[in-house]
Amino acid sequence: MKIKLVHILISSILLCGLWGCDSSKHSKILRLGHSLDTQHPVHLAMEVLGESLEEKSNGQLKLNIYPSSQLGGERECLELLQIGSLDITKVSAAVLENFIPEYKVLSLPYIFRDKTHMYNVFDNEVGKSLLLKGEKFRLRGLTFYDAGSRSFYMKDGPVNTPSDLENKKIRVQKSNMAVTMINEFGGSPTPISWGELYTALQQGVVDGAENNPPSFYTSKHYEVCKHYSINEHTSVPDVLLIGIETWSRLNAQEKEWLMEAVKESSEAQRKLWVASEKESLEKVKAEGVKIYYPDKSLFEAKTKSMEDMFNDDESVKALINDIKKTP
Repeated sequence: MKIKLVHILISSILLCGLWGCDSSKHSKILRLGHSLDTQHPVHLAMEVLGESLEEKSNGQLKLNIYPSSQLGGERECLELLQIGSLDITKVSAAVLENFIPEYKVLSLPYIFRDKTHMYNVFDNEVGKSLLLKGEKFRLRGLTFYDAGSRSFYMKDGPVNTPSDLENKKIRVQKSNMAVTMINEFGGSPTPISWGELYTALQQGVVDGAENNPPSFYTSKHYEVCKHYSINEHTSVPDVLLIGIETWSRLNAQEKEWLMEAVKESSEAQRKLWVASEKESLEKVKAEGVKIYYPDKSLFEAKTKSMEDMFNDDESVKALINDIKKTP
């Protein structure tokens, strides 16, 4: 706890005057911190966000991006947002569920029928209302970024059925839903931060992990794990958020510029994602990774009961039903 507080304090000092001004052009500067590599399609979409924001505001609003965990991991960046020491960040919905309980539903295995269904959920009233659920926690969602579907990559062999995960240590995000899912499959869930995972795989702390193709490739985890089983058990999105303190400092015109730029960024990201998924799979194959396509129904059957976790929570049950009813 002391280490975390020191990290937040140091980050706050480094970001002192975060709501900065470019005195030469009288521009307001928003700072965005995230944990991804600069080649990742989500980072590239953030660059689109910055370019669009500056163009729409005629230089009155600018975006400075700090990638690769320069300002801390996802949880640290969320905490910086809450105290007003960072303006915008991107986190996985799986991490966000620790702050905003409703986000747990997005980590349910096979909650989305396909990508079209997923986009429809994000773009309709279900998604829009979910983005605002964090306001009481000083976090306002701006948009969902496509993070594809998560699948297993392993060091010693493929995952063709859930039984292949039995007694295997699998890295998961710090998400109760992810932990429950791996337990349902018979594996041993091991929460490890993204930045520490490569070393954990190398040293055998875990036997494997699960993520989407672009993250598998840009992280270089393919150097350690040569077996990738595309079972697509979850499609947990990334969420772009702004701190309530920063949002309240924007006037109506600035908010309009920001939301227009966010929309352009989200649309660009979906196209970037499709291209990146294809390219990433081709590149890991070229590096000697074997790709497998197991029967998804075997994995879906093992996790059906996870919805029962919400039987006593009427609001979450209603949210699940709204997602299922979305065309």
